[in-house]
Amino acid sequence: MLVDVHTHIFPPEIVGNRHRFFHGEPAFELLYASPRAKLAKAEDLLNTMDDCGVEFAVTFGFPWENMELARRHNDYVLESAARYSPRLLPLGCMHPLHKEASSEARRCLESGARGLGELAVYGPLDRQAALPRFGNLAECCRDFKGVLMVHANEPVGHSYPGKAPVGIDFYYAVAGLARGIPLILAHWGGGLCFYELLKREVSQVLESVFYDTAASPLLYRPEIYRHMLDVTGMERILMGSDYPLLSPRRYMEEMEQADLPREALSAIGGENAARLFGIRA
Repeated sequence: MLVDVHTHIFPPEIVGNRHRFFHGEPAFELLYASPRAKLAKAEDLLNTMDDCGVEFAVTFGFPWENMELARRHNDYVLESAARYSPRLLPLGCMHPLHKEASSEARRCLESGARGLGELAVYGPLDRQAALPRFGNLAECCRDFKGVLMVHANEPVGHSYPGKAPVGIDFYYAVAGLARGIPLILAHWGGGLCFYELLKREVSQVLESVFYDTAASPLLYRPEIYRHMLDVTGMERILMGSDYPLLSPRRYMEEMEQADLPREALSAIGGENAARLFGIRA
């Protein structure tokens, strides 16, 4: 079973005319101003899944600053998941610092979302003001037994659109607020995963954290898979492609190149996600 836990889909009107949606949305413009930055509809995702042998995909929208736009996008994701059930598993997505974020989160969860994500703030933030907002969204997931996914990125290395300036200490604080609920930290948790080698408190705070592989081929060498097996074991690593940024096939090929044990390939490729989201083949 192959499960992709990190995919983005957009309504047709955004895919067909993205420039109309740049006004008042600096993060969206930053990420998608280039025509080379791909946008995909639900049908595009399904076609890619079929081509790559992916049976199920967790999918979500974008953290719009305009809440009405976020609602419309969430409705599209929820409607697409219902139309193509059970292959698409929807998450509710909203700007985590918006004053109406919690109410939109609950609306999505009540409407069938399997959790919230990918929650992201791509610009500077006030840590003290932001953490309670993230905490509120974590509580929404706790109330609905949902999964929380948070964008994280490495604080070093090359710059690229969407690389948030937030340090991994912020993601660690979010993990503390979300203790006891499944938390997926995208993009290998921005490197927070390596701190699981520390003793006592850190391993306890991160015990419910999963790490997805989104954008890994662009950021890390293939050896990261073997290193992470040593750090966390195979049970908390999830294959996420960040589609349409990259195809799921790119990840499967890279994991094969890393010469992982067959049981690790199966766990990362889908078995872990199936347990996490209650997927039955």
